[in-house]
Amino acid sequence: MKHSPTYTMPFKRRRLGKTDYTNRLKLLSSKKPRLVVRRSSNYITAQIINFELIGDKTLVSASSKELKKMGWKFSTDNLPASYLTGMIVAKKAGKKGIKEAILDSGLYASTKGNRIYAVVKGAIDGGLNIPINEEILPTEDRIKGTHISKNQEKFKQLPDEFEKIKGKI
Repeated sequence: MKHSPTYTMPFKRRRLGKTDYTNRLKLLSSKKPRLVVRRSSNYITAQIINFELIGDKTLVSASSKELKKMGWKFSTDNLPASYLTGMIVAKKAGKKGIKEAILDSGLYASTKGNRIYAVVKGAIDGGLNIPINEEILPTEDRIKGTHISKNQEKFKQLPDEFEKIKGKI
C-alpha cells in the first residue's frame, strides 16, 4: 500500500506561468532591494520591493499616472513616459535612503531598448545604482521621443515637453 503520492502538483503560479521561482530565488539571494517594473496596456509601474519572510514589502512606488499630474499631455505607456517614471521612482527612493537595487523584470521578454529598460535608465539617471549592461538600454533620441515626433505632426512638441517634465522631477 502506497503512503505518498507519485505525482506532486507544482505551485499554482508556476503552473499558470506567472512566476519563475528559480529566477526569483536568485534575485532574493542577493539581499538587495528589487526594482520591479510592470507594464499594462496604458501605464508603466515601477516599485522598489524588499524581501521579508512574512511577504514582500513595497518601499517605494511610482506609476506613469503621476506624469499626468505634472502636466504630461501625451501617452503614458511609451518610452519617454517610462523613462520619466524611472526618474520618479529613483527620486522617491533617494528620499528614503535607497541607493541601489537590482532589476526584476518578471516574465517580460528581454528586448534591447524596450520600455522596461527605459525605466531602468531613468532610475539610473535619477541616482539609483542598478547593475546592468549599458548596451541594452535605449538610446537618448528614443528616450526624448524624437522617433515619435518624426512620424506624427501632433507630437512635434514632445521633446520640449519631455525636458519640461524632467525638470520638475
